[in-house]
Amino acid sequence: MPKFLHISDIHLGFDRYDSKQRTLDFFYALQDVFAKYAVGEAVDFVIIGGDLFEHRNIKPAILNQAQICLRILQEANIPVLAIEGNHDNAPYGTKSSWLRYLSDWGLLKLLEPGNVSDGEPFYAHWDEETQKGGYIDLACGVRVLGSNWYGAAAPRAIEQIAKALGDLPPAPGPSILLFHHGLEGQIARYSGALRYGEVLPLKKAGIDYLALGHIHKNYSEDNWIFNPGSLEANNVEESQFERGAYLVEIDSTGVRAELKTDYHQRPIHRLQLKMRGQDPIEAVETGAIALLTKAIKSKEVVPEQQPIVELRITGTVGFDRLELDTRSLQKQLQEQCNALIFLLRYDVDEAGYASPISEEASRTEVEQEVFTDLLAANTVYKKRAAQLAQGLIDLKDRQMASESEESLYGLVETLLDQE
Repeated sequence: MPKFLHISDIHLGFDRYDSKQRTLDFFYALQDVFAKYAVGEAVDFVIIGGDLFEHRNIKPAILNQAQICLRILQEANIPVLAIEGNHDNAPYGTKSSWLRYLSDWGLLKLLEPGNVSDGEPFYAHWDEETQKGGYIDLACGVRVLGSNWYGAAAPRAIEQIAKALGDLPPAPGPSILLFHHGLEGQIARYSGALRYGEVLPLKKAGIDYLALGHIHKNYSEDNWIFNPGSLEANNVEESQFERGAYLVEIDSTGVRAELKTDYHQRPIHRLQLKMRGQDPIEAVETGAIALLTKAIKSKEVVPEQQPIVELRITGTVGFDRLELDTRSLQKQLQEQCNALIFLLRYDVDEAGYASPISEEASRTEVEQEVFTDLLAANTVYKKRAAQLAQGLIDLKDRQMASESEESLYGLVETLLDQE
């Protein structure tokens, strides 16, 4: 029974957090997956459903990472079949991509449909001499077909692919199509996702395994649509998604796909601290430290693993939110848990103070309440709000009486010096 490994969205060269070590995580993940689940499981071939790279233009070190990983399979005589995704297709104004370079060097086979407008067949069989072709019939009895990155034109491209499949000679066995696109309903805020009915013509045209990429979350439909998800999380929000590599067995009786997740992945933890309006500014720091200490003691966060940690501070604070030195707190928390990356999200609202004032209140009483509310919103002056409010009224009255600036400054100094 033919066996293969299906991966996608590797994103070599990921650099979002400006961390060299985090960039290496994506390399180590691919290297580990190839060693464990391709060579270790003696698969017949490996398929990559797009986005091998994070960027269209890559640095030499990132190209070297791809070559190191692909040579693991080359030395084991395991062919790699790939398509371009939206991240690694040819840069604008050029006709070649780095996947084409890897294909020309024999490290993988980039399966691309032909240019029909130039008189090329949509699907030509892979040619080892030219290192080009849209599909290949493997010795294990499986046909693998490629596609391009189509974006919003994907529904129309599916119709074209389905028609082209009918023009091919009979497949030697099961047929697999690599397609970099996502299905509707899998993640929020994804415009342009395909409906199930839009991809169904591919099944009717003879595709037994639709190998998707693009969405970084694992999912499958009807045991013929499979999306493994990204190998590593590209941000902390994606840490909630299951992801991995599909180890698949396929023959005329059907598909048996198992998602493999036991490989190098950096732990990501998300914590939340909710503040209340009456909490002083000191409670933010003590609460954050206590929350992180609890997570470490429970082994939820393991400092030895150098995890990625996000702490989101929410709720309401009774002081000017800008008074908190978030940079200093972030550094302290990062050192506490030995995090490779520590993200402090400070998403709080300031408490609104508004004392009830009766309609019969005098001007002086209104001023007293307004000044008191403004001062109570500041953690420094909160405890002395009523006293300082009376002082501000006195200051205003003296200014209206045209007292000297020296006298007014003296009153302010007296108010601020009082305990």
